Amino acid sequence: MSDNTREQRLLDQVRAIGPLAVAYSGGADSALVLAAAVRALGPEQVLAVTAVSESLAAAELPRARRLAESLGVLHLTPRTGELSRPGYRANGRDRCYFCKSEVLDTITALAREHGHGHVATGTNADDARDPHRPGIRAGRERGIHTPLLDAGLDKAAVRRLSRTWELPTWDKPATPCLASRIRYGIEVTPHRLARVDRAETAVRALLAEAGLTVTDLRVRDLGDSVRLEVDPSLLDRIAAHPRIPRALASAGFGELPHCIEPFRSGRLNE
Repeated sequence: MSDNTREQRLLDQVRAIGPLAVAYSGGADSALVLAAAVRALGPEQVLAVTAVSESLAAAELPRARRLAESLGVLHLTPRTGELSRPGYRANGRDRCYFCKSEVLDTITALAREHGHGHVATGTNADDARDPHRPGIRAGRERGIHTPLLDAGLDKAAVRRLSRTWELPTWDKPATPCLASRIRYGIEVTPHRLARVDRAETAVRALLAEAGLTVTDLRVRDLGDSVRLEVDPSLLDRIAAHPRIPRALASAGFGELPHCIEPFRSGRLNE
């Protein structure tokens, strides 16, 4: 299937849904759904909703807001209470199911308040093939629309179309929620989420000072230790940076031992 065909199928999918709210994280996938909805329906028929909680990295919301404003859509940022759900705090392999349930219930209620009977997410064709995506089940149970998946767009196609449409998110690295950095079985708490966010922010700032542009960076909370994962090509230079240990400690990891290893997506699922 050509990219032009995928583009048309995506617009047709969204047009068939009608006025809708987009569960909008600000990442490449949900940004493309939002842009497609604006093109297919017009901005007045679209609502962008970004769930705000302790699991959202602090830097993500301003970026999401700027893009939503540039597309001319109403952008709502409700607080969500994932941490009130025991299944989420327990941090089992089904954690994302409880998170998505909370987020989608909140977004669905807001959509109805604004006269929209439908909600769409940025689930793409690659996500549907990933065995570690329990959040997709929460969406299916609630009748949530998945226009990228339905149009057959995988992540590579999402990035190509986003670039064609000149969306700033076309090459944005994946930014999963902060809870994905905490090893399964370790309780998710506000403290753990906040220190991961502080640590990643601090390390990125240090690397920027040193002139190192990092694409993928994760701070993994392993309970009795912390692992910093970075682009493999920068591993040796980052490992030699003398201020990394202090940055991790000051962010809240104290004297916990740390290691620096190459980034690998979904590593805690292994």
